[in-house]
Amino acid sequence: MTLTLDGNAGRVEILHGISLDVQSGQSVGLIGPSGSGKSSLLMLMGGLEQATTGRVQALGQDLTAMDEDQLAHFRRDSMGIVFQSFHLIPTMTALENVATPLELAGHRDAFDRAREELKAVGLSARADHYPAQMSGGEQQRVALARAAAPRPKILLADEPTGNLDGANGAAIIDMLFGLRDRHGSTLILVTHAEDLAARCDRVIGLRDGRIANERGPASTTGAGAVA
Repeated sequence: MTLTLDGNAGRVEILHGISLDVQSGQSVGLIGPSGSGKSSLLMLMGGLEQATTGRVQALGQDLTAMDEDQLAHFRRDSMGIVFQSFHLIPTMTALENVATPLELAGHRDAFDRAREELKAVGLSARADHYPAQMSGGEQQRVALARAAAPRPKILLADEPTGNLDGANGAAIIDMLFGLRDRHGSTLILVTHAEDLAARCDRVIGLRDGRIANERGPASTTGAGAVA
């Protein structure tokens, strides 16, 4: 698949002919310098950006054929996404932030599951606190709990430790892999840190919008598929 976007100086080619299969349950680290296309590739995998050419398939469905509403429902039901910026709703407590996607999906036990996930990230005592009352590390833990609460088949993380210090960053990564193991999710992790990427089953290096190298178990080549 390819991705071309309009910039101030005209059309900019972001990704060039990416072909990648990810098997169910694998963890994959995407690494590379700034501007290499890591986050753009993750956005395509999550249906948050539309490929210019090619297809993105996930769980047997073609994301490139879906409209915005269909993509939103697919992400709600099948994906958890963690960003570098926490994207918590400031007027909601930690518990409400985690419960919201579950409520939107119609789960009657939304708040019970939200409490369970907050407990898993060590924040039971902060359930009634608002984002402004929590540290950056605590806010990212709430974001992790929110992503994991629907028990997604696919978990996407874009530089989840980028705004945190070393100790908090290491704790967040431990929790991220712990949540992945609890729910058996496929994990795609974008990071600049080689040591973090090395914890994944596969490490894929990007440069100038292309896959430059790969380490880990051999994969089947495909048309930008994510399973």
